[in-house]
Order: sequence, then structure tokens, then C-alpha cells
Amino acid sequence: MNAVQASSLMARLPQVRGELTENAPLAEFTWFRVGGPAEVLFRPADRDDLAAFLKGCPADVPVTVIGVGSNLLVRDGGVKGVVIRLGRAFAGARKIGETRLEVGTAMLDAMVSRAAMEAGIEGLEFYRGIPGSIGGALRMNAGAHGGETKDVFVEAEAVTRQGEIIRLTPADMGFSYRHTDVAGDLIFTSAILEGRKGDKDAIAKRMAEVQEHRENAQPIKSRTGGSTFKNPEGGKAWQLVDAAGCRGLKVGGAQVSEMHCNFLINTGDATARDIETLGEEVRARVKKTSGIELHWEIKRIGEAA
Repeated sequence: MNAVQASSLMARLPQVRGELTENAPLAEFTWFRVGGPAEVLFRPADRDDLAAFLKGCPADVPVTVIGVGSNLLVRDGGVKGVVIRLGRAFAGARKIGETRLEVGTAMLDAMVSRAAMEAGIEGLEFYRGIPGSIGGALRMNAGAHGGETKDVFVEAEAVTRQGEIIRLTPADMGFSYRHTDVAGDLIFTSAILEGRKGDKDAIAKRMAEVQEHRENAQPIKSRTGGSTFKNPEGGKAWQLVDAAGCRGLKVGGAQVSEMHCNFLINTGDATARDIETLGEEVRARVKKTSGIELHWEIKRIGEAA
């Protein structure tokens, strides 16, 4: 992707109050710390800026949304079109009534659990164990430690590719395991989540237990992208990967974690190609040894180098 391409695209985009950046590096936004640039990166000032941009953006320009990059692999050739990343304006939280929180979708899952604890709302502690932001949690029905987003979801606000602001109910979301039926070009901007009245100390204790389990069971201090493969029905992905002899398997600078083999890690000099190649090798070995086809949980975007 070159500067001429980006400049040509910039000339076709509408004016914004936020930031538009050409050939913007994306690796720094991902937990793997790999991948190429965005042709153009857009960071909207607020919801209305986002809606106006989408309304004025030519229909043939690809638009991709990223969050904090905890479950994302950007390929080495970068991402064509516009990449949108929501910032601070989308990261607030406020209590609604006794048991509900309205949260911006750029807010980290862990911060949502903390906001719920401070508001005396029980039932959102599981978010303490999920990397990433609420936007991603909505998109993939993220869950952990016995809880899922669908269990606490009331409604969400989103902006369509045409710049229309809409609201979605649970029926609109079509929740299933690590999946929703929502159109891929919708951009979530906020959500209302509901728990139960609870004791702050008891909630804080549960959150600490969730965090301790995560620290002891997952390689969270490594450059990783979280759980790589979805659990197959009635089984555990890590057990299949382990049984296929893939624990510690390496391709270039990428490795299957010794600590938790449903995690791939960048040992320091991996490329996105190394990581994706390793993941596909793991899938092939699991298929050969168990007959089960694993499906990627990590979202992969962009072009090969």
C-alpha cells in the first residue's frame, strides 16, 4: 500500500471533526504487535461525527472497524480503505436505575466490570476476565467464567454504513455461541447492560478471583491475541490442540503457548503470516488427529504482504 493510493482515497472522503491519517500503522493497536498499515485511519470525534462520515463516505470504499486489538490479526499487507477506531468519546459509563449501566463501546471490558462494581451491580464480573472492549464483546457475544454478553444485554446503539443511527434489541442481535447475526457493517457506539443489585465487596472479591484465574491460566503477559479457536460443541479447543501434539509448536516467530495451547504468541519477531500459518497448521493437525475442524475465534483482516 503506497502513499499515492492513500492520498487518492483521502481526496474522496468527507470532512470530519475527528482525525484522518494516511498509511497509519496498525500493529501498535493490536496485542500481537504485527501487521501492516491502514490505507486511511479514522478516529471520530463523537457519534455524530462518525454518522456524518459514514453518510458521506463513497459506497465503494471499504470500511473496517477495530477495537483495542485484543482478538485481532492484521495481515502484513495492511488494510485497504478506511479503518475506524473509536476513542475516548466512546468510553464512558453511567448508571441507569438500580441495575443497569449504559456504556460506550470503546470501554474496556475490565473497566465495565469495575464500573458495575462501583455502582453496586452484580452479574458483570465475568467481563473482568475478557480482554478487549464492549464493541467486540457485542459483536462476538464474548463470555467467560459462566457469563456471556447475551445474559446481560438490554439494547445497543449502532450506526449503519449509510450513517443512520439505530437501536438494537436482543431479538435483533441473534446471539449464539461467540456470534451474533448483526450485519457486519454496523458500528456499535453504546450499549445498555443489566445485572442485579449486589454488595460491592462481594463483587470485588469475585472480580479478583476471575483475574487471578486468568493470570494463572493464560499467557496474558505475552504478545497474544486471546483464545485462537472457538470451542467445538461439547469439547475444548485447547484439549484438541494439545492432543494433536501442538503445544509449543513454532512457525517463524510465532508459537503455540506452552501455558495454554489455545493461545498463539508472538515470541518477538513474528509476522502476521507466521501467526496465521501456525494457526492453519494447528487446524490441519487437529483435523487429522480428531476429525474435528476448529474455527478461528481471532478476527483476521487485511491483505497478505
